[in-house]
Amino acid sequence: MRWRNTHARLPGLLLALLGWLALAWPAWALNVPVKTWTLNNGLTLVVIPDHRAPVVTHMVWYRVGAADEPAGKTGLAHYLEHLMFKGTKRIAPGEFSRIIKRYGGNENAFTSRDYTAYFQRIASDKLGMVMEMEADRMQNLQLSEKDVKTELEVIKEERRMRTENDPRTLFAERMQAMLFTAHPYRRPVVGWMADVKHLTLADVMAFYRRFYTPANAVVVVAGDVEPEKVRALALKHYGALKNTAAVRPRWRTPEPPPLAARRLMMRDARVRQPTFQRLWVAPSYRTAKGGMAHALDVFADALGGGTTSVLYRRLVVKEKVAAWAGAFYSGDDRDYGTFGVYATPAPGVTPERLEARIDAVLKEVLERGVDEKRLERSKGSMVASAIYALDSQFALARIFGEAMATETGVQSVLTWDERIAKVSGEEALKAARAVLRPANAVTGWLLPPEKKAKAAMRSSSAEKESAR
Repeated sequence: MRWRNTHARLPGLLLALLGWLALAWPAWALNVPVKTWTLNNGLTLVVIPDHRAPVVTHMVWYRVGAADEPAGKTGLAHYLEHLMFKGTKRIAPGEFSRIIKRYGGNENAFTSRDYTAYFQRIASDKLGMVMEMEADRMQNLQLSEKDVKTELEVIKEERRMRTENDPRTLFAERMQAMLFTAHPYRRPVVGWMADVKHLTLADVMAFYRRFYTPANAVVVVAGDVEPEKVRALALKHYGALKNTAAVRPRWRTPEPPPLAARRLMMRDARVRQPTFQRLWVAPSYRTAKGGMAHALDVFADALGGGTTSVLYRRLVVKEKVAAWAGAFYSGDDRDYGTFGVYATPAPGVTPERLEARIDAVLKEVLERGVDEKRLERSKGSMVASAIYALDSQFALARIFGEAMATETGVQSVLTWDERIAKVSGEEALKAARAVLRPANAVTGWLLPPEKKAKAAMRSSSAEKESAR
C-alpha cells in the first residue's frame, strides 16, 4: 500500500521523530474507525468519522480507468472526467463548481489506470447538497456535440503541455509502454494523441452509461459526521438510483512472462542532465501472496528510500558517481505493481560507469540482503509516514477510496502497519530476488544530444583539472 501523498521524506521537526518511531510505533496505529455498507443497488458506502473540524470530504470513485478503455479509444476515461462538469437538466454547465465555491468549498477530479474519482471538501452541513448533485450527474449527464468538441481541444492541449513538451514525461510514458507488452497498463492515462483526436460524443456516452452506474461506484465520506446519518443521506440520494448496466468482471489481458531484458535510450535537445531508470513488473498489493507486497515495500525503502538508503550512501556519498539515486515500489494498482531504481550521474561520470556501479550494488544486495538495522529503520519511517498521512482528511478519504476502487479492501489498510512490522530480512530478500530478475527489467536512459553530452563531459574534466 503506497501512501501517495507522503511518499517523500517528512520535513522539519517530524524527521526527528522517526528514530523514536522506528523503535516505538504502535501496531494499532492505523486502526481507523471505518464503517462500510452496500446499498441495494450495489453502491458501496465508506464512512470515516473525523471530528477535528466541521468539514467533510466527499468522494465518488468509479471502478473504471484507462485500463478499461476499448481498443483504439485511449484517453476516454480521462476525457469523460472533464465532461462530467458540463451539467445535467438540473445543473447548468459549470454550475456544479460555482455552487461548491459559493459555499466556501473546493472540488476536483482525477483519473488513473484503475479508477476515476470526484471529490468535494466543504462544510459538513452541506454534505446532503453535495450528495444530491453527485447522484444527479451519476445518471443525468447532458452533453452536446459542441461540448465534446470544445473539451476535446482542451484534452489535446493538456497532452501537448504536460507530456509532449516535457521530455521526462515522454520518457516515462515510453518506459511504461515497454514494461507492459500486452496488459493495458502500457497505455498513458491521458491517451495516445492518435486516439484522442478521434473520440466522439457516442464514445463518451456509451462509456458513461456502461461504467457510471451505482453498482460500479464507491462513495467515501470522511469528516465531522455520524455514520448512521451519512448512511441515511446516501440512501436518500444514491439509494434510489437504478443501474444503467450490469457490472461485468474486469478482465484484462494478462502480461505474459518476459523473455528478455529491454532497453530504451532517448535523446532530447531539452535534456541537460542524464537520467537512469530501471523498472520491473511486480505483484500489486491486491495480487501478491503471503505478504510479498509488504516485503517489496520494505526492501525498496531500504534500498533507495532516501539519503540513508543503500543506493544513496554507496553511489552518492561514498563513491560519488551519482548526484542522486533511489528506488521505489508502487503496488497500489489493481493488477500489477512496479519496482523501480533511478539515478542521475555526478558531473563527469559517464552513463556507462554509473550503470555499471548500479548493477554491482544491486548484485551485492541481492546476494547478501540488507542490514537488519536499515530494514527496521525503513519499517519505522514508513509507518510514521502513514500515520502522518492520516492527519489529512483528504488523504484519509483517498487511501480508503483507492483501496475499495482497486478491490484491495479496507482491511488491507487497517492491517498494513502490522504486516509491515512483521517483514523480516529474509522475506524482503526473497521477494526482491523473485522480482528483480534481468529478463524482467526495462532499462532506460534519458540523455541530452550526443554533441551536448560530450561537451558537458569535456567541461567537467576541465574543471577537475583546474581544481587540481
